[in-house]
Amino acid sequence: MKLARTIRFDPSDLNIFPVAAEEGEWALSGTFTFHHLSPEDIRGKTRQAFANGFLGIESFGYSTFVAVSQASPDQVEEIRNTLISRFTQDFGAPSSEAAGSAADEEIAFMAELCHDHQTGTLLTVQREMSSDGIHEKFRHLAKADSCAEQKIWTIIDDEDTAGDKEHQQ
Repeated sequence: MKLARTIRFDPSDLNIFPVAAEEGEWALSGTFTFHHLSPEDIRGKTRQAFANGFLGIESFGYSTFVAVSQASPDQVEEIRNTLISRFTQDFGAPSSEAAGSAADEEIAFMAELCHDHQTGTLLTVQREMSSDGIHEKFRHLAKADSCAEQKIWTIIDDEDTAGDKEHQQ
């Protein structure tokens, strides 16, 4: 199953979110973390997390970017168990069964979002709150177009360039 992992290109997430996700965490859209907030509550770092953050499963911190990744059945089960625990302990789920159902829905939504993309594709989210609820837009940057595939260094063997003053890069 394809899901997403957090990715960090620079330290900005550490400064803009209330809690930043660790690099490489499994991630979900995480919109459920904002349902209890009113528009007046969404300001400062919370606003940034609301507007542009994916939720890291382990830290419950946020990440601007996620990369589509392949998850094994064991990893999916671990994600599910972590969510069940969080939903019952932190979000007041009335039972493990209800928490499991909610976890399954969140995982299925992320799997659907990742399904048609190649492994390594980057995803971003943009959220807005309106009178009829929270609206999300997801964007993707295909792996071949992302910086993960760019060649930024050329290796030149010193023995081959002895005496040369110019080097190509």
